[in-house]
Amino acid sequence: MPKPKAYVDYNKCNPELCPEGVCQAARECQLKILHQDAPHEPPETTEAPCRGCFKCLLACPAKAIVKM
Repeated sequence: MPKPKAYVDYNKCNPELCPEGVCQAARECQLKILHQDAPHEPPETTEAPCRGCFKCLLACPAKAIVKM
């Protein structure tokens, strides 16, 4: 069975909830699977494999990171 991965729910994502618009979920992702091009922009995911630590899920104040 494949490991669950983290995805961004863009309907919930609101970078304005993060300090200075810097995505806290992307900041917590040690593998940089989530990245943010600029403050106040939503994060994007890369094709790199998620290891499933879900620190990003806990860090997101908007609860916009979902496990699938």
